[in-house]
Amino acid sequence: MKVLLKILVGILFTQTIVAQPVFKDATKANRDKLYRNLVKNTITQNLSYPLTDSTEDYWQDAFQAMELIHYKSPWIESRIDLAMTDLTQRSPAFQRALLEMAYSEFGNKYYTPVKLLLMQTSVPKIFAMSAIYLLHTVNGPADNNFLAVKTKQLLEANKENPILEQLLFELSQQNKKMAIPSLQPFFDKDYLPGNVLMFSFQRSNRDYPGLVLIRDAGGNFIKSDSTYFSVSQLARSNSNMPGFLTNGNTPEGILRMEGFDQSKSSFIGPTTNVQLTMPFEMNAAHFYRDSTITDTTWDIHYYKDLLPQSFKTYTPLYQSFYAGKAGRSEIIAHGTTVNPEYYFGRPYYPYTPTQGCLCTKEIWSEENGIRLVSDQQKLTDAITAAGGPHGYTIVINIDDQERPVSISDILPFLNKAER
Repeated sequence: MKVLLKILVGILFTQTIVAQPVFKDATKANRDKLYRNLVKNTITQNLSYPLTDSTEDYWQDAFQAMELIHYKSPWIESRIDLAMTDLTQRSPAFQRALLEMAYSEFGNKYYTPVKLLLMQTSVPKIFAMSAIYLLHTVNGPADNNFLAVKTKQLLEANKENPILEQLLFELSQQNKKMAIPSLQPFFDKDYLPGNVLMFSFQRSNRDYPGLVLIRDAGGNFIKSDSTYFSVSQLARSNSNMPGFLTNGNTPEGILRMEGFDQSKSSFIGPTTNVQLTMPFEMNAAHFYRDSTITDTTWDIHYYKDLLPQSFKTYTPLYQSFYAGKAGRSEIIAHGTTVNPEYYFGRPYYPYTPTQGCLCTKEIWSEENGIRLVSDQQKLTDAITAAGGPHGYTIVINIDDQERPVSISDILPFLNKAER
């Protein structure tokens, strides 16, 4: 069986070299055209409109484009200043879009208007985004207790709100970090037996790419020759907000792996992606692969049963549960056709951030759009060799080191499991 598996992996990896897809929008001419259009029309023209109820959508599109390409100018900054002066009077959708972009692009600058919004809003998501913004300004440490008190007060009016519960945990971790148990139980052959598993090991600072490994249903990690299969994978969103918020980083925890697909998105491209579902995104029987479950209230104990014993009380790995409860959905593992030059100089370059998905590196020819490099194809080939995309994905921050995760970080656990 092991010999057959090695042959299959070899055939699959060879096929990725032979048949390369083409994405014409990745050529230099088309990328330059897209950039000019984003700057001229989506950003500059949209921000030129007077800010009214009827023009909020134009401004929100501009904010999203600014996040994507990290574009700023003195005039644009003056328009953001204007939007911030009117922040408390705008719709929740506008507030959310502006907070997301400001957190991504402007750091400390808007402390005062954001704090005013936090004091006035009763919308849990807007409150949480405002709190996260304030927490990561220079005044954040001094504001921590104040934010915790305000969060508890809002929770009284919004019992068991998953966003506020996760925010409260986030605030509690600012002065101390929760020690992570040993990762070894995840590598045991009897962990979630019968499921193909995709492990995405990440740093808590998502500016640094993580590493993805694949385990087959029999508990064996996929190898190519004598080397464990792995590719780097970015779990950072454009906003870089926490995973319990929509468009935040990929949440820690467990997601259901549910087939392959191909995207029509011009930012994801044609390479096969891995479909994932969050808790609450579909019914519980589907997520837990158990047709006997008829509970429609999503009892958290079923989720807890998916975790090794030593992680059942480890709160960070419940983030995907609460993110799903809060409404997060449509997180997948995919490649990319976004121009990596938008992010030149960033720690994750040439990887490209997303709206919260797991993203691998792909390089496309600027001359003819042919795919030159695809870690995503390698990933889907490895999943196929493991038995197919039907099982679970586990996303876990292993520590807070400020460097990409490498196979040397994971090898001790793999070697111990193999012995």
